[in-house]
Amino acid sequence: MSLAINDTAPDFQAETTEGKIEFHDWIGNSWAVLFSHPKDFTPVCTTELGYMARIKPEFDKRGVKIIGLSVDPVDRHAGWASDIQETQGAAPNFPMIADTDYNVSKLYGMLPAAVSGDPTKRTPADNQTVRNVFVIGPDKKIKLILVYPMTTGRNFDEVLRVIDSLQLTAKHRVATPANWKQGEDVIIAGSVSDDEARTIYPNGWTAPKPYIRIVPQPEA
Repeated sequence: MSLAINDTAPDFQAETTEGKIEFHDWIGNSWAVLFSHPKDFTPVCTTELGYMARIKPEFDKRGVKIIGLSVDPVDRHAGWASDIQETQGAAPNFPMIADTDYNVSKLYGMLPAAVSGDPTKRTPADNQTVRNVFVIGPDKKIKLILVYPMTTGRNFDEVLRVIDSLQLTAKHRVATPANWKQGEDVIIAGSVSDDEARTIYPNGWTAPKPYIRIVPQPEA
């Protein structure tokens, strides 16, 4: 199954380190980040989970829930959490899915439909395609998909930056330029005519070209 931006995120039931969940119910009216890991006790993912635990308050401030995934069982997740605490200074403070039947990995196109067998006998290389980040909106639509190789740690500060843009542009008819950060100028969306823009932005805008209309970031 190949997922794309604006597709509905597949719903599922799964065991996690915080009990059984139904994904859409768990998201509720929040935003969510689902990020996957090829195997427990892998070095790059250990650093990622520790970093996510340390910056979780930033996601909380934005109304974003975090959930991790690995195909290993819950008891292995618990052992890994101890290692993460020891080596990274913080243990996961969000649920971790135990995708032992590969259901979620298959639903999200991270493993082929034919995959089966004991997940503990699979190597990280067997699951190397399970290295994704999905940002999902309160409408349960996929807003962002990032896919990383095993050897490159993910940039979760970038995920926060994108969420800031997604949340802003969901409320206002604007787009954010390259490398935009919270508080910087934005671009009036192409779907807004000049006549509409004059009503929305009575102070006008800067236009180095007619199709590039720059205004200060709207208030939240």
